[in-house]
Amino acid sequence: MPWSLTVGYVYGTAVRIHVTFLLFLIWIWAAYYQQGGVGAAWNGVAFVALLFLCVLLHEFGHIFAARRYGVKTPEVTLWPFGGIARLERIPEKPSEELVVALAGPAVNVVIALGLLILLGGDVGMEHIEQIENPQSSLLAKLAAANIFLVVFNLIPAFPMDGGRVLRALLAMKMGHAQATQTAASIGQGLAIGLGLLGIFGNPMLIIIAVFVFLAASGEAGQVQMKQAAQGLLVQDAMITQFETLGPQSSVGDAADALIRTTQKEFPIVDGAGHLRGVLTRDAMIRALQAKGPASSVLEAMQADVPTVPMRTPLDRALKLITLSGAPLVGVVGADGRLVGLLSPENVGEMMMLRAAQPEARFGPWARKPTA
Repeated sequence: MPWSLTVGYVYGTAVRIHVTFLLFLIWIWAAYYQQGGVGAAWNGVAFVALLFLCVLLHEFGHIFAARRYGVKTPEVTLWPFGGIARLERIPEKPSEELVVALAGPAVNVVIALGLLILLGGDVGMEHIEQIENPQSSLLAKLAAANIFLVVFNLIPAFPMDGGRVLRALLAMKMGHAQATQTAASIGQGLAIGLGLLGIFGNPMLIIIAVFVFLAASGEAGQVQMKQAAQGLLVQDAMITQFETLGPQSSVGDAADALIRTTQKEFPIVDGAGHLRGVLTRDAMIRALQAKGPASSVLEAMQADVPTVPMRTPLDRALKLITLSGAPLVGVVGADGRLVGLLSPENVGEMMMLRAAQPEARFGPWARKPTA
């Protein structure tokens, strides 16, 4: 994850903090300082740090539940708006996804109950309303915040846990793709409702509504792409007509190719036709600004680009793109030479063509899906 600092590892999962979270802590310190001085400032930072420790424990609830079903988690990242655990995959069985989705809120329930017992039950939501008051009890605010996290995360909309709970329950009665589409539609409906409420005086609700709406759309799109890829091979969707650059090429040469073609990513191949890396449009522009057109493409390219054989299952290649963080994967022949490129964009185009004419027999999609 760009701009993230790794602070440690927990059972093989990297714990990372995005730099914006550190900036957020500085902002919290300054906001509390204006209200009550240095003591209040450090009290505010302590509260936020403890709150995000609860968020981190929430994410590890998901992580440990997922590991029970063989799903690994390479990393978890803390952002100002919460934590994101990157699972290798979503459990296929609805019952497993239900357990994984509920494991996170269950952690917050346990924390809240523990704090309530410690405080003798003297906690109300007014402690959340007084979250900026330095005089409020730190533990009481933390207990109320955990209760809020449970309620908020169980809203039945992606990317909240409630959206995944809803999908798991629906998937017990219908297919996974249909359940995802139904849950996403419900989430989008809730987002529109939140947006309308936000118009009448709460701008934060509008921000949350946009976030939820886009997340629901993205979740549905990912599942549709996965469903479309089932039974197909990489050779059915790969790009076969593309321009390459050599190791001796300059960023200026790449800029000329960007203007001359419709490509946004340019593979760098050696004399034997083997993939060395990929130069993206954004990396090209950064290199032009920093070092000029004479700089080498080898310095600007992304080197850790995975490759797959032509007859690799398409859904496996798409998963590889997600896990690697690369813009695409290279497709190689039996001799290791680059023969094609595969990106989410051209798979999306394949989906649109198949949706427009599902019975049409044209292009590489004319081949019947393999079992």
